[in-house]
Amino acid sequence: MTTPTGRVVCDITISADGFSAGLDQTEERPFGDDGGDGSGAGLHAWMFDTPDENRAEIDRLNTAGAFIMGRNMFGPVRGAWDRRWNGWWGDDPPFHAPVFVLTHHAREPQPMDGGTTYHFVTDGIAAALDRARTAADGSDVTVLGGATTINQYLAAGLIDELRLHIAPLTLGAGTRLFEGVPPLKLEQLTSRAASRVTHVTYRVSA
Repeated sequence: MTTPTGRVVCDITISADGFSAGLDQTEERPFGDDGGDGSGAGLHAWMFDTPDENRAEIDRLNTAGAFIMGRNMFGPVRGAWDRRWNGWWGDDPPFHAPVFVLTHHAREPQPMDGGTTYHFVTDGIAAALDRARTAADGSDVTVLGGATTINQYLAAGLIDELRLHIAPLTLGAGTRLFEGVPPLKLEQLTSRAASRVTHVTYRVSA
């Protein structure tokens, strides 16, 4: 069996007080009480309002060989798959690679335009990572989120690199990165301040 060579990274935008989304998330307000209309516009202004200023970080977002996300990030449908939800990103999602979605409810893979296929994994985070590593074939695997999913991987010691985009706002409550995660040793690799964000990359040490 070939030892995987790619890193396991996570890449997530958080508020200055560590939240990736506010309370009371719904289909109409996917980021909940985020200080705005629930669309996450304040958190992600760095991507949409000042993209040229953050081109390197934006271009790096979807360069992995495979991706992992939690079901809450995939969409608002809960319980059994009683309607055909195919993610927030339309018919041609930006990933262009296999995406492994953590869920308790089985579902057949869903191919999309542009090379993205969603695979639904019911047997836990380690199984999802094993499948993502195989699919990535030596390239990086990115754990996209949300924070609850990333926290599970951090607590299990499965993240090599943590890329944070810290937005200059606070949410006060919601889904928080590092919640329930044991103390970690982080080595700062890079940091860069921009007008709407501070980008920080850490290596997660054993």
